[in-house]
Amino acid sequence: MGRCRMPMDIYDMKPEGMVAYLRYNGYHFNKKMCDWAVSQMQKVNKATGKAEPIEPLTKDKVDTMLQENGLKLDNLIGYDHVYVANMAKADFLGSSISDAASLAQFVKDMVDDVDQKDGFIFNRFYADCCHSGLPIPWDDVL
Repeated sequence: MGRCRMPMDIYDMKPEGMVAYLRYNGYHFNKKMCDWAVSQMQKVNKATGKAEPIEPLTKDKVDTMLQENGLKLDNLIGYDHVYVANMAKADFLGSSISDAASLAQFVKDMVDDVDQKDGFIFNRFYADCCHSGLPIPWDDVL
């Protein structure tokens, strides 16, 4: 059985603010959306056992990390790579991702994944928000 070529959410009702966001950015992160998404990220503090906000990686830091590790992104659009770096920092760094070099390689692998459709990183973020009931402030991130 082949892959479905048409996205399964094509007929879903989208909030008006989301439609406006997609009109300007497509299924990609702009700076405001990335900043908001990263502000929601938490990591468990091993000493206290409590979830705490992460210290965000800026675009400049992510770009420098990639450059220092000899990596160039072929499918770089907007702030998708910055979102991925921060998501991986929050969820995997110190566990399955051991260091900055591995983090940089993870960003490259995600952004340049050849068998994923355009916008899959943003779509995954949106699906996670929907599934967890986290409303996105569309008007604030345009």
